Amino acid sequence: MVEFFQHIVNGLSLGSTYALIALGYTMVFGVLQLINFAHGDVFMLGAFIGMYTAYALALHTSPSLAALMITLLAAMAGCAIIGFLIERFAYRPLRNAPRINVLITAVGVSLFLEFSGQIIFGADPKFFPQVYQPQGDWMIAGVRLNPLQVINFTISVTLMLVLQFVVFKTRLGRALRAVSFNHELASLMGIPTNRIISLTFVLGSILAGAAGVLVALSYPKIDPLMGIMPGIKAFAAAVLGGIGNITGAVIGSFILGLAEQLIVAYGAPTYRDALAFVILILILLVKPAGIMGVHRAEKV
Repeated sequence: MVEFFQHIVNGLSLGSTYALIALGYTMVFGVLQLINFAHGDVFMLGAFIGMYTAYALALHTSPSLAALMITLLAAMAGCAIIGFLIERFAYRPLRNAPRINVLITAVGVSLFLEFSGQIIFGADPKFFPQVYQPQGDWMIAGVRLNPLQVINFTISVTLMLVLQFVVFKTRLGRALRAVSFNHELASLMGIPTNRIISLTFVLGSILAGAAGVLVALSYPKIDPLMGIMPGIKAFAAAVLGGIGNITGAVIGSFILGLAEQLIVAYGAPTYRDALAFVILILILLVKPAGIMGVHRAEKV
């Protein structure tokens, strides 16, 4: 039983990371009905921005929680700018274009970021500096808790709660939900739709940047292609929960994280990465809208 709870703890930690990435997918889809395939690569850029910030400020020479916060904030700020630029120069010019044009552009932006990363950062893996190194593990009722795992989970959940507050309790969030409901009506009511859409990309990219640093801290080998698999898994989690629904994306991410951890522990570890695709196929066959998603009527 202790072993089972240990895997549950590990699964929740993994799921919280997927949730940060999945929220970016679900927010952009909710506003634009667009799958931003470049989102996983923003996650990768967050890890590299964090790495170069840590080395530039020599934060790895005195690891601490403050050093982690500085690295995290730098990655979030850098990814916010990247998210804004992606929306402004790649997606906004195609706002009224056929859906297939935007889809192809999203794939192109993803490939551009990946191969540009290989040119700029180099194709070989880099070591992420340990800006935070807690000593020892915590034991609670026989369950071993890694302090790094706990801090990652705490930061992830805190960022999710902040996003939830912004979307549902602020004037900005009301504007975002209005644009998500209907662009034209929101514009007629005086809401700056272009600004709100840009903000959606910025918010999603901030969360992806934070996830990049948190993952790199736990698995300190990073490379320009590291965002591919986490991006796909986070997308599957968003679809599972109901893409376009913020709460659904979080629930789907935790389900995927737990399922992945349990299949590694009690099933076939070699199928760990395939699990996300299996879940994606099953949810599309059984309930295409996802756990908390709703069907939308579309004119064709």
